[in-house]
Amino acid sequence: MQTINQIQDEIIEDFSVFDDWMDKYSLLIDRGNELPALDAPYKTNNNLIEGCQSRVWLQADYEDGKVIFRGDSDAIIVKGIVSLLIKVLSGHTPDEILSADLYFIEAIGLKDHLSPTRSNGLVAMLKQMKLYALAFKNFS
Repeated sequence: MQTINQIQDEIIEDFSVFDDWMDKYSLLIDRGNELPALDAPYKTNNNLIEGCQSRVWLQADYEDGKVIFRGDSDAIIVKGIVSLLIKVLSGHTPDEILSADLYFIEAIGLKDHLSPTRSNGLVAMLKQMKLYALAFKNFS
């Protein structure tokens, strides 16, 4: 199992191939398309992320001491962002998630190329993922 930082470094490498942001958006959209669709029973108001302009659902489960995230969005670029966050954080312990420094967001330039509403959504998604990790940590 790769560490959170190893996964982040891989993502940075993937995005560093492109200089043009249109190409980076295409890669982001591709990543979103690779994300398995979230089953209908999980597309509930309880799983909707508050603070996102588009609809984003995030499901978290606790299996064998690790947090497993699944998610979806009705917006293609946002779904790409969701897929990156899930790729980085899913399958790790609550402590690993809570102490993670998600430097890849800035390193690939995502922070600078998102509209303010998408940036707020990204912050809301991260906050929710950390809240799930905290809940599972206190639960276990």
